[in-house]
Amino acid sequence: MGGGFIAILRRDLLLAFRNRGEIANPVIFFFIVVTLIPLGLTPEASRLAEIAPGILWVMALLASLLSVDGLFLSDYRDGTLEQLVISPQPLYLMVLAKILAHWLISGLPLTLLSPVLGMMLSLPKEGYLPLVASLFMGTAVLSLVGAIGAALTVALRKGGLLLSLIVVPLYMPVLIFGSSAVQRAVDGFSVQGPLAVIGALLAFSLLISPFATAGALRVGMHG
Repeated sequence: MGGGFIAILRRDLLLAFRNRGEIANPVIFFFIVVTLIPLGLTPEASRLAEIAPGILWVMALLASLLSVDGLFLSDYRDGTLEQLVISPQPLYLMVLAKILAHWLISGLPLTLLSPVLGMMLSLPKEGYLPLVASLFMGTAVLSLVGAIGAALTVALRKGGLLLSLIVVPLYMPVLIFGSSAVQRAVDGFSVQGPLAVIGALLAFSLLISPFATAGALRVGMHG
């Protein structure tokens, strides 16, 4: 079982590095949109600091949504997904490996880039650690939840719009508590509550998402 998990993880990471656009697209989107915010609103540091937590989290959510659409799509098109479904290996474990690979090539780079973009938006220094911590856990939740929607729409033509309608409402708690953690840190309050909620969402998603995604794939592949 562990061998199959590692094999899928290595395969997806190798394919991502061979097609570096898959890694670059969410990061470039995140960087460009956040860079344009001061140009479109105001360059005043005080005004930017007020909106920085929400802006950074909204852009991270949209960047994650941009990449989750292709989580299973290429495997569906080349027949690999069919082999995974009929494989003797547990499908939920294979799905978990693919979700982990997706987070490593999309969520983790966004998390590491966030302090630089926080500086561009004049985020106060108190907000940097909660920003990184909330994005580290929150982007993992986005990948886990997004995988369910990607599995449900993988066999549909132009399922991207339907995917957005499915997963965006489920993303809202992560967005609310993630931006709240950063804002509370900036305002001088404790961030333990919002971060604990995001941690609980991550634990629940880890428990539910691989099985729900595996079931959705079987439904999508075989009806």
